[in-house]
Amino acid sequence: MESVLIIPALNPDEKLITLVEKLKQNDIRIVIINDGSEEKYDNIFKLLKYKFRCELCTHTKNMGKGVALKTGLRYASLKYPDCSGYVMADADGQHSTEDILKVADTLDKNPDSLVLGTRDFDKKNIPFKSRWGNRITSFVFLLSTSHQCSDTQTGLRGIPKQFTEMCLSIPGDRYEYEMNMLLETGKNGIPFIYVPIETIYLEDNKSSHFHAIKDSVCIYLNILKFSLSSLASAIIDLILFTVFVNYLFGTGSGGILAATVTARVMSGCVNFMINKHWVFQSKNNNSSEVLQYMVLFFSQMILSWLFVTCLSNLSDNLTIIKILVDSSLFLLSYQIQKNLIFHKKRKGTI
Repeated sequence: MESVLIIPALNPDEKLITLVEKLKQNDIRIVIINDGSEEKYDNIFKLLKYKFRCELCTHTKNMGKGVALKTGLRYASLKYPDCSGYVMADADGQHSTEDILKVADTLDKNPDSLVLGTRDFDKKNIPFKSRWGNRITSFVFLLSTSHQCSDTQTGLRGIPKQFTEMCLSIPGDRYEYEMNMLLETGKNGIPFIYVPIETIYLEDNKSSHFHAIKDSVCIYLNILKFSLSSLASAIIDLILFTVFVNYLFGTGSGGILAATVTARVMSGCVNFMINKHWVFQSKNNNSSEVLQYMVLFFSQMILSWLFVTCLSNLSDNLTIIKILVDSSLFLLSYQIQKNLIFHKKRKGTI
């Protein structure tokens, strides 16, 4: 195994010792991150360090899984400059020795791809929150990247060495970091390789430190912010469109066009500023983004007008038709803004 295994741990039990003992029989280089565990777990970390010769990094307080993984990445890249990459695994017994070795072997043979150990969520033993949590994040990932990923929450993944700096620069302190990593690699066109692994949930996944509400909000934060921004702009646009079409321009084709243009220009200015500075937090050249946004803006406006006009014969309620049309254009707009207009330039690798 040419790669290095990175395992973040918070208050681990004997399952981590058993896993490390089996892995060390295969002469694997292991970096353990003690992410602020309680003092009563110190003996476990001492055993891992002195008996099994694991490299140990320690956080004096709990920093979150994302920070722990980046600590491990940074340490492994300096300690083992000859490695081919890094395999990340969990400390709670969800990943078997055989599956870790499979992911590591696949990574060693594919130094340009992100390797994901994927579970089968159609099995009966999957906890409800895990099954539906994965389905939701998989849908969010599809919306964000136009790519499918059946297991976006897998903690077993292989990262090529050349993507070290990119992974260290990805935001996220807790579980959202893993989702952000998939989003970043996906939008940069890095291929994914899926390796089927066992679906292991011990005691209904009670040992997991995942907080359903807090961590879910972090994971879905970007799409939620974009939705709120679009909702605010849509409300402004819809109110202005309704007022203009009923009291100023009329309901004919020309009136719909005038109302659409006027309302969209006013709401579009608001939407651009919110998306640039709050949603995507872009620091790229402002004039370039304005130009690209204007192209999208007018294209979306024309499409909205065309579809509303074409569908106006189906109902007298143009407001309902406009809601349906603009909801469809919303998904297309998110993809274009995230991956093209406000796209953050990928940082260099080592």
